[in-house]
Amino acid sequence: MAKLERMFALDHRAAQGHFPGNPIIPGAVLLSEALKAIETDLGVVLFPCQVKAAKFFYPARPGDHLLIECTGKVAGEIKFACTVGGKTVLTAHIKCDAIPTRT
Repeated sequence: MAKLERMFALDHRAAQGHFPGNPIIPGAVLLSEALKAIETDLGVVLFPCQVKAAKFFYPARPGDHLLIECTGKVAGEIKFACTVGGKTVLTAHIKCDAIPTRT
């Protein structure tokens, strides 16, 4: 199991209109950032991939520190969960054919 981290900037552009006075990181951005962190850690390209399941439990906000825990194979299926301050914000299950970026 890999444990990865990501930080959302206080002025993250995706949160500017999402929602005024109560900004959150949109779910699509949260999912994308988690996948980018997993790609970087594994040294692969996961796109295109098929999202088998994704569930959002709690909003992530600008300034939040995201902890990503993932399990699975580089090529095949990967499951991951994202937490902020101990609260689960996202769980997901993807299927992909990973392409190595490192030699």
